[in-house]
Amino acid sequence: MTRLADMTTDEVRALLDSGKMVCALVPVGSVEPHGPHLPLRTDTLISEHACARAIARLATHDVSAIVAPSVPYGVTDYATGFAGAIGVPAEALTAFLRAICTRFLAGGFRHVCLVNNHLEPAHDAAVRAAIEGLPKTNVSVACPLTRRWGRTLTEEYKRGNCHAGRYETSLALAAGVDVRAEYKQLPLIETSLSEAIRAGKTTFAAMSLDRAYTGAPAEATREEGEATYEKLADMIVTEVLESIASPA
Repeated sequence: MTRLADMTTDEVRALLDSGKMVCALVPVGSVEPHGPHLPLRTDTLISEHACARAIARLATHDVSAIVAPSVPYGVTDYATGFAGAIGVPAEALTAFLRAICTRFLAGGFRHVCLVNNHLEPAHDAAVRAAIEGLPKTNVSVACPLTRRWGRTLTEEYKRGNCHAGRYETSLALAAGVDVRAEYKQLPLIETSLSEAIRAGKTTFAAMSLDRAYTGAPAEATREEGEATYEKLADMIVTEVLESIASPA
């Protein structure tokens, strides 16, 4: 079993009593528009699939990892005005994630990693705030927004025009998501989210992203998505192992 929600309480108890280092990977995402071709839960799906691919690698380091139920709601201020953009305040997300972490640890799990692929800066800050003050060996965050991991990803990601573009559409294809065929006809949009954010733009609408995507979704391939998941899995494994090995 690799998903906590599919396990029975007896199975969880046996795992916790096994003497192994047991780690909960918590996928974090959002409910927001990803162009006319990807589902609202795209960020959550990416986190879930990255977690699933990290489990076998963690096992080679004597860490028994399971994928916890996802946290699908996040801070989605940039998607304001789009149908289906359902966000929560940053402080609510922080409190909720912190409660999850503390309950996992109190319940016998040795480590909790929050795996986040919704890249809105305020959302990332809210996720990271959830583990502040908790023992460093017991909690971690894995998110490609940090330069360390972002530089390992695709050129579109590095340019910042990757919201529902080639980067995320490739990940969706690799995950077997129902990507609407329209993606093959969508034109390239070169708007860089990172540059727009630095320029003070606070919504997709202000960035003139009237279809809630940027980048080149028509160039997406399943093969690119598979390669990117390998990088995201590496990120999770490294963050978990480094955290476990850190001074208390």
